[in-house]
Amino acid sequence: MAELNETIHQPVRLRIMAVLVTLKVDEEVDFTYLRDLLEVTDGNLGAHLRKLEESGFITINKLFVDRKPRTFISANQEGRKVFAEHVAALESILKNK
Repeated sequence: MAELNETIHQPVRLRIMAVLVTLKVDEEVDFTYLRDLLEVTDGNLGAHLRKLEESGFITINKLFVDRKPRTFISANQEGRKVFAEHVAALESILKNK
C-alpha cells in the first residue's frame, strides 16, 4: 500500500498542493490569490509555503511588478510526483473501508 506523505498530509499544505498541481507545468499562482482562495492569513500561508519549499515540493519566485514585490508559487516535478503518490495512498485507504 502507498504511504501518506506527512508533509503534504497537513490540511493547509494538502490544499495548497491541490491548487498547484491543477496548474500547467509552466504556470504559477500569485501569493495573494492563493491566500484569498484558501482563506488563510499571510503568516499562515507563508509558513506552510516555507515547509513545502524546504521539502523540495514547490518553487517560489519573488519578482518586482510595477516596483512592488510579488511572490509566485508553482508545484515542481517532485511536488507533483509526491502529491500523486499521496492521493493514491488516500484512495487506497478509502477503498479498503
